[in-house]
Parts: sequence; structure tokens; C-alpha cells
Amino acid sequence: MPSPTSTDRSAAQPPERGPVDALISQTRRLRGGVDAVRRDTVSDEDDAGLRWRRALCDLAVHHLDDLGQQLGQLREGLPPEEPGADGVPGATAIPLPTAPPERRRSSLLSRVGSAEWNLLADEVDWSEELFRIFGRTPEEGALSLDELPSFVLPTDHSQLTTMVTDCLVEGKPIDGEFRIVRADGAERTVHMTGEPVLDADGCTASMWAVLRDVSELRRSQQVVHETQASLQRERHAAQTERRLAVELQEAVLPPWRGSLRFPGTGPATLDVPATLDVAAHYLPCATGALIGGDWYDAMPLPDGRALLSVGDLTGHGVTATSGMAMLLGALRGMAVAGVTPGQLMGCLNHLLDTASQPALGSAVCCLYDPATGALTWSQAGHPAPLLFRNGAGRALSAPEGVLLGATSGAAFGQAEEQLLPGDLLVLHTDGLARRHGADPADPDQDSTGAQRVLDLAPRLTAARSAQECVRIVVEECGGTEREDDACVLVARVGS
Repeated sequence: MPSPTSTDRSAAQPPERGPVDALISQTRRLRGGVDAVRRDTVSDEDDAGLRWRRALCDLAVHHLDDLGQQLGQLREGLPPEEPGADGVPGATAIPLPTAPPERRRSSLLSRVGSAEWNLLADEVDWSEELFRIFGRTPEEGALSLDELPSFVLPTDHSQLTTMVTDCLVEGKPIDGEFRIVRADGAERTVHMTGEPVLDADGCTASMWAVLRDVSELRRSQQVVHETQASLQRERHAAQTERRLAVELQEAVLPPWRGSLRFPGTGPATLDVPATLDVAAHYLPCATGALIGGDWYDAMPLPDGRALLSVGDLTGHGVTATSGMAMLLGALRGMAVAGVTPGQLMGCLNHLLDTASQPALGSAVCCLYDPATGALTWSQAGHPAPLLFRNGAGRALSAPEGVLLGATSGAAFGQAEEQLLPGDLLVLHTDGLARRHGADPADPDQDSTGAQRVLDLAPRLTAARSAQECVRIVVEECGGTEREDDACVLVARVGS
């Protein structure tokens, strides 16, 4: 059996980039224009208007940088999936926080303020907007540089102290963030830019700054970061589950690759040795997201007969593959003990009916006796085996049988078929060639895809080995957009 691992699919493509790319280009051009205005602004430390103009240019640059970063994230979409997770179920989107209407109406006014601290005159000048940011009234007065830390979170004191000291002592521009706690208990994040104003002797006379409330922006960025981290955790979990399911499936399904030959004594009417040539293949579902509960099996029994079976357990992932492992182990054990196919199906039904995790399954179990050529089989809600002989194919008449786990104490019938040298038996699960959108309950639709396999009768009967037959079936049905996993097993009676 080829390895059931399959390449995972890449993440869904991000939205059309054209409009977003155009916005990014416009943002870059606008930022270049603002930079030009800022460079042309003559720095006159005695002209408050020019200082305010330069401060607004600096603020606009920060706004445009933030906008460019957010547009870049919009263009890239969600972070790409790592190999092996494609098929990961889509994660639930986390809504970004929305400001109340009253905040949205005044957001442009309340997010930007200005201040100037005159060290020589020991005066402080705040704009109305800055009072709103700090939650203070003009009557309460502006905060001096000594009073400012009282509103700052203790963990950000060192950040603020470093910025102010570098500005006043070393003449460095201010550009940094800190968090404040207002009198009403609200916590805000403030981004401050500014420069020192020097006197004629080159000493710092005052310091001006533009302060911007970036709380909502940082909160949104945090939500985006947490969402991306959550998606990565979910994808990692899905990758881990898929890897475990694949490893469990490979450990349980027969380890042979290619054809498997069972020696036999030949039919009673023929005095020649006969063999049963067996090959099988597992096909993952079209999405390749998770491994399902499909299985196939072929093994010689102590009494000389051969066990052939395929089945399908509902669900995907570790739960389905572990349930499949339980059923397959029970099936093998009971077959070795000599339990007949009909009784065996009843035991499997009891296992699923009493399992801690309810599930439904379908299966077909065949016992082939090479000494007589007799095939004894039973089924549980599963497509009947297909028999090919002399260039024609047909589905065997199915005995009574309901889905495994559907009802307690269900009875399962048993049927017999005489196989001849050169006969070909095909067992498959219902996802092999099912037409997309076919209704399994509609008798007029070929919901299992069996007819597609029967149409291959001339090619299958002309094939020289079971492995060649499997290749023919996979070529015909392997490209189908299957909604579920599938298995096919071919047994060819030697002549």
C-alpha cells in the first residue's frame, strides 16, 4: 500500500491585491510629500507656529507609517499555513474591538494633543485635546514634568524618564510610548514625539511635544497578534492530530506493498495449485485535511482460508483511526478463531454499539477457501463486492445487513459465491468513485460509484496481476473530487 500521507494544501489566497496595492502606493506617495514639507520647514525655536507645523508633520508621518503597516497586513491576509495543515478546519475569526459611538464621533479630537514645558518660566501649556487624553479639566491644571510620572504606570516610569532626560540633557528628540492611568481608572497608551527648544546659549529653555492616544490602535494590534497566535496553535494541533492518525493507520493496515500472494491447493475440480493474488490502495479525501477511518485487510488464516475485508468508520482524525484499529483488530482475532462472516459482523456491531464514543461504520468481510473455490461473505451497510469474469462484471447479491453501530442486536446474513480460476474480486469503500453531490438514499443514483468500476471490466479482466488492476481503478477514480477517504482491494484467483 502506498503511504497514505499526502501533501497539505496551502492557505486560501488573500483578497484581490489590486485595490490594496493602490492604497499602499498612495500612502507612500503621501508620506513622501509630508517628508518634503517637514524638510522644508525652517526650524525657528522662537516661532511657536513653525514648531507646531513641524510637530504636525511628525505626527502625520507616524499616522502614515501605521496605515502602511496595516495595509500591508491586509494585503498579505492571514499568515500562511505550514506544510501538513491544510486542511485544517478554518479558525473562528475574533472580532476587533469597536469603540462606542460617542468615542468614534470625537476620536480625531481626543486622540492628539500638544504640550510645551517652559523650564525658564516654570510654565506648562497644554492643548484642550491633551486635557481630554489625560482625563483632566483645564481648571485642574496641566501637569509639570515632575507631576507627569504620577499618571504613568510604574512599569513605564523608566521609559518616560529616559525620554525626558535625553531630551533635556542631551538634546535628543523624543519618540516613544508610555501608559497612563487616568483619574477615572481608564488606562491609555500615549505616543509622544517632541524636541527641546534651546536658548541663545545653547541650553534647553523648554520642551514641546505632540502626544497621541494610540490605545485603540495598540489594542487592535494585540487582538490581531492573539488571533494569529490562536490560528497557529490550531494549525499545530491539526498537524499533530493528522500525523498521529497517519502513523496509527500505517501501523494498523497491512504492511505489505504491491501484490500479496496466498498459496492454495486449487479448486477441487482442478489438480493444479492455485494462488490468490491480492493488491490494495488507500486514497485520501480530496482536501487531504485529515485521515479517515477507512481500512482494508487481507491475511491467511490457520485453516488455509484467506480473509479479505474493507470497511469505513465515520469521522476523521485520531478518533476515527483509533476506532478503525479497534474494529480491525477484533475482526482479525475473530477470523483466526474461526468465526463465520455473519457472526463476525454481529460482534463488530456490538463493539461499536457499546463503545464509549458512538460511531457508525460499514464493512464487508469475505472468507475464501482455495480448496473449494467458495467465497463466504457478509456485509454491514456496505457496497457489495464486484465480481469480474470473462470480460464482464457484476455486483454480488448482498445478504441482509445494517450499518455497524446503528442498532443493538442486529442480525447479519451470509452469502456464498463460487469463484473460478481467473475471476477477479474487487472490494471498495463507498468513497472510491462517488459522484459529487450524489444522494446515497436515491436508488436511481450511483452514489457508491460502483458502476464506474464495472465499466472497467474489459481492462480489468485483461490485466495480468492484481496490482495492475489496482492501478487501472486508481487511474479512473483517483482524480475524483472525493468528499471522503476510500480504499480498494483487488483479489485475483490464480489459474
